[in-house]
Amino acid sequence: MFLWNKARFSYLHMKYLFFSWLAVFVGSWVIYVEYSSYTELCRGHECKNAICDKFRKGVIDGTACSSLCEKNTLYLGKCLSAKPSNQVYSGNWGDMEGIIKCHMEDVPHYDPEAELEPRREAASFNRPTKGTSVEKFREMVLSHLKAKVGDQTNVQDLAALVLGAADANRDGQISLAEARSAWALLQLNEFLLAVVLQDREHTPRLLGFCGDLYVVEKVPYAPLYGVSLPWAIELWIPAGLRRSLDQWAAPSWPHKAKIAIGLLELVEDVFHGTFGSFLMCDVRAARFGYTERHDLKVVDARRIIPEAAFQEVMRERRCEVDGDCVYGADCHTSCDLTKHRCTTEVTRPNLAKACGALKDYLLWGVPSDVKEELEKQLYACIALRGATEQMEMEHSLILNNLKTLLWKRISHTKDSK
Repeated sequence: MFLWNKARFSYLHMKYLFFSWLAVFVGSWVIYVEYSSYTELCRGHECKNAICDKFRKGVIDGTACSSLCEKNTLYLGKCLSAKPSNQVYSGNWGDMEGIIKCHMEDVPHYDPEAELEPRREAASFNRPTKGTSVEKFREMVLSHLKAKVGDQTNVQDLAALVLGAADANRDGQISLAEARSAWALLQLNEFLLAVVLQDREHTPRLLGFCGDLYVVEKVPYAPLYGVSLPWAIELWIPAGLRRSLDQWAAPSWPHKAKIAIGLLELVEDVFHGTFGSFLMCDVRAARFGYTERHDLKVVDARRIIPEAAFQEVMRERRCEVDGDCVYGADCHTSCDLTKHRCTTEVTRPNLAKACGALKDYLLWGVPSDVKEELEKQLYACIALRGATEQMEMEHSLILNNLKTLLWKRISHTKDSK
């Protein structure tokens, strides 16, 4: 009996030691992976040092340079980066909260999506060259914008907006350092969209810049919906439970309806807008957020790109199958097998992608008196295709019907304000 108890004690002791060792091993591995990911993703000090070095040498200038590099009133807070080359931080600029975005020059691997943003040229800050006149710089900007948005009749007005933003100190002149900052920023889809939609309410306001580092107003609630969980927990949560958690954390249905109307209005703004058409190439919830008043705001606009620039890139892209003709998560074209080149027309319009993102969001908790009609409208919207003759007419009709249906249901409530 004594020997049996001793053997049992020894077995339990070994079992305890094994599981203790396993817990220590797994814990250490998780800490190592988290630390490695953080040091790879979060390199804000490198970005700031590179920008401030250029500023102190007089290579670049901008509205945020002095605050960032001399006064230290603009500082980087919590790291929000998802890619090493795209540094994103929450931060404060005096008494303003903002989001600071900085682009690292080195890209660790080839990214076909980088074709639309020539980062290496921008990060070197060597254009325009010394001796370039303001008029010559204006021609550079105009030519670049024509290549990006197409030869629109009002592209001159867009160039004027860019040149106005370039004059950081508002002295009526554009210095070489200011021009280099503006040129670097102009390579970025997100900055271009901020200029194009600066008088609209669905893009965060640009607060300042230095080189290609820029600050935009903070969106209080992001992503659009969903609960942020540590990746180790995320691995063990079933998809059905995950969707339930996301819906549980979402606003009330009337507030969701108002947010959804904001996304539909954004689709209107970028579809045949003032300065041409833009394509929404990633319409995931993570790309959007909303304010305390439940007004939609774009959190990440890097994948909202000018249609003309997209078509030019696709026209030159070689392909073997349709899967080779993709940009972002949502902009697909087809492969012309006779030429082994991608076609230029997207298969799904912006509205269809937006409705796909809103379907589960809006149908969860929808009032019974509107459920059937809303479901019908959403599925008709998702079925839209980009290459049909009647697409634009159907697009306008469905978009207006959806907005009218949602507004009609919430217009009499305080949630519409």
